[in-house]
Formats: sequence, structure tokens, C-alpha cells
Amino acid sequence: MPTLLRVFVIVLISNLSIESQAIVVTVGGTGVKDTAGDKKWLTYQANVEAAGDPDLEMRMLVYGELGSEDILVNSIRRGRVHVANWSGLATTTVVPEMAMLYTPFLFDNYAEADFIMDNYLFAAYSKLLAEQDVHLIQWDEIGFNQVYGKTPVLAPTQAEGMRFRTSSSESARLFAEAIGADAIPLGFMDIVTGLQTGLVDSGESAIIMYVPTGISSEAKHLTITDHSFATSIIVMRKRWIDRLPEIQRDILLNSFVDVNEGRQWTRAEWSTFLDEQDKWGFTTHRIDAQQRDRWKVATAPVTRRLIDGIGGEAQMIWDLVQEGKAAFGAQKDD
Repeated sequence: MPTLLRVFVIVLISNLSIESQAIVVTVGGTGVKDTAGDKKWLTYQANVEAAGDPDLEMRMLVYGELGSEDILVNSIRRGRVHVANWSGLATTTVVPEMAMLYTPFLFDNYAEADFIMDNYLFAAYSKLLAEQDVHLIQWDEIGFNQVYGKTPVLAPTQAEGMRFRTSSSESARLFAEAIGADAIPLGFMDIVTGLQTGLVDSGESAIIMYVPTGISSEAKHLTITDHSFATSIIVMRKRWIDRLPEIQRDILLNSFVDVNEGRQWTRAEWSTFLDEQDKWGFTTHRIDAQQRDRWKVATAPVTRRLIDGIGGEAQMIWDLVQEGKAAFGAQKDD
């Protein structure tokens, strides 16, 4: 074959292979249809597809088709899933310092949490995750945890001796022990059965997890303690996203719903649940500032135990939060 013809054929084959190489983006989650979380994933898919890049093909497996969060964590790290939603607790298996977000009464309210999470903690956690080959896209809020029970739990003293469901996290165990409860580790899917059989009498949960999952039907009393801040994160495998062409990379990184808009969707959802508590059959108990201070005092020792137990950059995270609190307070004073 003449040299010029051979070169032409090689170039033609190369161009054809490049043009036909679609990027299949596997997205994994454990969401529930017709929820705020579901709306976020559907918006992400729609935004990517609206960008009009024919080489991006979305494969949405966001309703638990791929299995549990633990599987999603491993799948991202092994490159089998490209985009996923991890809860903060699941993330602790990769970055233990994420458990610091569950320090009791770390934040006083949502406004303070938003300010500190965005301006002080996002960069810190992005760096910690990047060191583990994970790219942090944004926060995906769950909301403050509250205390639920078969009977009202308005003060830490009322939790003494209660069989208190905890996740497998150290922060949850330490919280239960600090209020004198009997910590019972139990998987999330087993909570309702545990309540029905008497294995547990109470526990902690964000409102969007407490109401629609059946927990509210078995433990009908919810005390609004706002004692720890639960969040998920949207992540990608760093090496994968870094290797993509710039156009595709920008589309995939910038197509998520704005973080503040996503927060509004989540908060509107749990606010609706509270407004409809009669429909769902549970009772909300709101505590005053003095009652909340009793919870703070009882759980204060957890902070030091968490920092020492986690090690690594846990102290740095705590210091950043204190710096953020000061800045938020100064902003309010102005």
C-alpha cells in the first residue's frame, strides 16, 4: 500500500473511532421516587441531556438498583460507577473526618450551617476526598437529626435506659451513651421491625427519613432537637472526571441543581411532613432554649471523644467550624 494511502486510512480509522466513542455515565443512588432527592437526580439528567453533547449517555440507576451505599462507595472507587450520592456516614469509610459533621450541636441553625459548610468546610473536605481519588461536587442536604420515641423524649434524662437505635457510626453511639440510653446498633432497613418487636424504643433521624419510611408509624413522638446535621454528598471518581475532555467534564460538573435550590427543595419536603403530621400519625414536640441547653450539656463530652477517636484532620475540621461561627456571628452583628 502506498505511504500516502496508508496514512489516509490510519487517520480515517482514528477519526471514526473517536467520533463513535460514547461516554456512558453510570449514576448510582439509593433514592425514593417522588421525593426531593429524586427531583435532584431527574434535574441533573435533564440538564446534562439539554447540553446537547451526543457523546454523553446517562445511565441512571438511582433507586437502589446497584445495592446499598457501601456498594456505591466501592463502585465509585473501582470505577464501576461514575457519579453517586453518598451519605455522610457512608463517606466516613473513606474519609473518617466526615464524622465530625455529626458532632452534637455543631451548628445552631440552618443559616449558620449553610454559611460554614459552604465557606469553610467544602474546600477542606474536597481536599480530604481528593486524596482518596474522590471528587466532591456538592453537598446534598438531609437535614438536622431529631429524636424519636414511642413515648416523648423531651430531655436527656427521659432517654436514660431507653433502647436507642444507632447507626454503626461512632458519633451515633457516643450520642446515645451521653444521654444515658442503651445504644443498639441497627441497620436502617431494620428500624421499623426493631420498633415493632421492642428491640428498640427510640432513636435519631432526619425528618425526611423519619416520616415516609414507616418509623413515624411505630415511634409516634418526634422531639425537634436539631442536635446533629446530616448531609449527603455528590461525588465522582477523580481520575475518571479528570481524564474526560473539557467539554464533557464541564457539563457533568455543572449540571447539578444549585446547592441552595436543592436545600430549599429538601427543607420544603420536611416542612410539609411536619405540617401533615396528623395525616402521618405522629406528634411533634418543640423544646425551648433552656431545654435544648440541657441536651447540649449532656452531649458536650462527645466532641472531644470524637476528635480524639477520629484523629487525622478532625481537630482541623473543628477549628474551621469555630472560625466559621465567629465569622457568621460577625456578619449578623454587621
